[in-house]
Amino acid sequence: MNPQRLLDSFLAMTAVESPSWHEAAMADFCTRELEGMGFAVALDDSAEVTGSEVGNLVAHLRGTAPGHIAFSAHMDTVVPCAGIRPVIEARPAAACGCEDAEGAEGEVEVICSAGETILSADDKAGIAAIFEGVRATLEAGAPRPDLTVVLTTCEEQSLLGASALAPDVFARAAAMADERTNVSRETFAEPDPVPCFVLDADGRPGSIIVGAPFHYTLRARFTGRAAHAGVEPEAGASAIQMAAHAVASMPLGRIDEHTTANVGVVSGGAAVNIVPESCCVEGECRSLFEDRVNAQRDAMTRACEEAAARFGGAVEVSWTVDYPGILFSEDAPIVSSLARAAKAAGLEPRLALSGGGADANVLSTKGACAITLGIGMTNFHTCDEHIAVRDLEGSARYVEAIIAEYAR
Repeated sequence: MNPQRLLDSFLAMTAVESPSWHEAAMADFCTRELEGMGFAVALDDSAEVTGSEVGNLVAHLRGTAPGHIAFSAHMDTVVPCAGIRPVIEARPAAACGCEDAEGAEGEVEVICSAGETILSADDKAGIAAIFEGVRATLEAGAPRPDLTVVLTTCEEQSLLGASALAPDVFARAAAMADERTNVSRETFAEPDPVPCFVLDADGRPGSIIVGAPFHYTLRARFTGRAAHAGVEPEAGASAIQMAAHAVASMPLGRIDEHTTANVGVVSGGAAVNIVPESCCVEGECRSLFEDRVNAQRDAMTRACEEAAARFGGAVEVSWTVDYPGILFSEDAPIVSSLARAAKAAGLEPRLALSGGGADANVLSTKGACAITLGIGMTNFHTCDEHIAVRDLEGSARYVEAIIAEYAR
């Protein structure tokens, strides 16, 4: 692993502006880097679904050992991301923002933004680590299984890019590489799910996200009757009153250790002197367990229906399944392999649960056994986003060690 090359690569990526739906420049950058390493690279047709200016990037490199593994990260960022100016500064280790910072001594080199922007370590640090880990493997001439790299668009928009990937994306990637090397392959089918490592979580390198929730989104439209609020309010049925009663009746917040729910948007009404005819409520629920998220969904639906009936109106309730959950046991083969690789890379394996989803949630439905890894990004989605240089380096070593683990 070449620390300076890794740092230079990450800093170059931060200069490429790539908010959701505008990832073309980043896709061009990554295509050049991957083709330079010998990958066959293609952009899929997901832009037709996501509305992005470019498709997901899918790349494949034939291996020198049996097996097939994949690495994934996302190319888009949140805003503000125009004119990012990264700087490196020394910060007290105890204030670096890492989960093990408390009581730490000395200073840590940290990459942060110098201006009023994000840094874009989420998820360009993940991409940089994948690239450097692969480069180091190739330069060492070390054995490697087949490698697929999937870089998605619109991850920050409820995983739109990953959701639009082909169901057999990993087999198609291998077939694409075979076509370019004149190797025949009769079918796209893979015999087993492809282990896929998504570098896109907080927590220092070595963090293994063994659980991430099912996520459902609610949209409820209440319909009442309009009336003059001063002349004949009794002739009306307030849709806002229905919505308010429904929200007040819902179990919200922390439902249990692994289940949460929220209402984030309420909109409706036309004027202060009109009993409102319509009102929309938007919310979500999530849980590590499917039966619990379904129970929470049903409770929120019931609250809407009972409120509409109580105040003489109607409600249309719709739910969208944004992504399924992931839950691995501590002794799952992929978890055991990752723990060994972490130790080989000089990292401490840590098993963690997440309350948020990542592309791994969707990739698990696309022919992969997908799991998310921590890369040390801290305060992401804010202008105080930063990452320790040691964590950037640790992530690259981890990628190299994972490749070696699966080439055994």
